[in-house]
Amino acid sequence: MSVLVEAQVTGRVVRIEAKVGDAVAVDDVLLVLESMKMEIPVESPSAGSLSEIRVAEGDSVEEGDVLAVLA
Repeated sequence: MSVLVEAQVTGRVVRIEAKVGDAVAVDDVLLVLESMKMEIPVESPSAGSLSEIRVAEGDSVEEGDVLAVLA
């Protein structure tokens, strides 16, 4: 069962901390968004394997956009 990792705020992707294929634990930082001059870490909601990253550094995202997929 896949788990979607969604943006919780509108912002810009400043860093991607994990890569496809990485094993991740709950609360591992997957990427970092910048919103209103603050850096906001996007953490893994569950343990699993990172199967897809749907954004790149510098991309603008809206609240609710799917950023990554865990398997």
